[in-house]
Amino acid sequence: MPTPSSPVGLHRVLEPTGDAIMLPQAARRLDARPELWPDEVRIVVETLNLDAASYRQLAEKHTTDGHVDGAAVRAEVLDIVATRGKMQNPVTGSGGMLIGTVEEVGPQSTLGLAPGDRVATLVSLSLTPLAISDGLERWDGLSEQVPAAGHAILFGRSIAATLPDDLDAHLALMVMDVCGAPALVERVVGEYAARGVAPIVAVLGGAGKSGSLSLAAARAAGAGRTIGVVPVERERSVLEQSGLADAVVLADARSPLGLAAAVESAGGPADVTVVCVDVPGCEQPAILATAQGGTIIFFSMATNFAAAALGAEGLAADVRMLVGNGYVPGHAETALRLVREVPAVRALFEGRLAAESPRASEAAGAGA
Repeated sequence: MPTPSSPVGLHRVLEPTGDAIMLPQAARRLDARPELWPDEVRIVVETLNLDAASYRQLAEKHTTDGHVDGAAVRAEVLDIVATRGKMQNPVTGSGGMLIGTVEEVGPQSTLGLAPGDRVATLVSLSLTPLAISDGLERWDGLSEQVPAAGHAILFGRSIAATLPDDLDAHLALMVMDVCGAPALVERVVGEYAARGVAPIVAVLGGAGKSGSLSLAAARAAGAGRTIGVVPVERERSVLEQSGLADAVVLADARSPLGLAAAVESAGGPADVTVVCVDVPGCEQPAILATAQGGTIIFFSMATNFAAAALGAEGLAADVRMLVGNGYVPGHAETALRLVREVPAVRALFEGRLAAESPRASEAAGAGA
């Protein structure tokens, strides 16, 4: 390889280059060829997991008369990967993650992986060199989980976790895709608990993947009261039956007064508000639902962080706002522990997996 390796992947950036070169996540195009630099790892891809905001955007773009054109979604994903050398939605800027098997490890790799390891990548597909070889022929375009064949490259400073033996691989993928959320919630609630405060925690999107894990993490870390906020009656019923939240309220997270009133009716305002919904426009409502001096964790790729900052200023809100960046040391272990130890969390994930992607699960998980 003529170009020296960079642990953060600069050597794989094809566009832009020179003085304008960017890190792989911000780059327009990456080099996804399979040959390795000395500190890289090549993975044989089994399944991609598109992040929720990205899949929602693609599905809504290709919906006509209430029906998603799965073939059009598949074609666009293939075009993105072929054009950019990575799976990065050009509208949302986000990607997802994948599971696969380690095929080759460079002699200078420090990731601790070995050929044959079955792993989940814990870095975004938006910065992971990726090539697809099967045209995604086993995917109907109607789910976030995408059975695929091809290869992906991990850099010297990437992150991956070996898949656990006691959980279905696709369940583990679904958990690891959002594992940053419960780990950060655990840290923040733990900070309150260390000061002798049992905070009120409200989770917007409490019946979803990151939301249900965040509720479980908040309770385990010492929350005094947990409030799950959901948009529809079906999700309220599911979350109430799970017992993960002390109170469940029905509200549109985009409605400032509606959300604030709903959270207050359940014991709020919240000391900690966690935004886990994948739609834009939740910034100011979350601020209004949070007590002065409280904390808001934005764990959604649909968040407009300028709107959050300016909204807090305009509302004279003294709130600490945190960007959930997806990485907290030990985040995968934290999320998997919650799935193992909290039956309600595992039941929600298994139900979601079965409902969302039966065909994808059958196609990709036959040997799992």
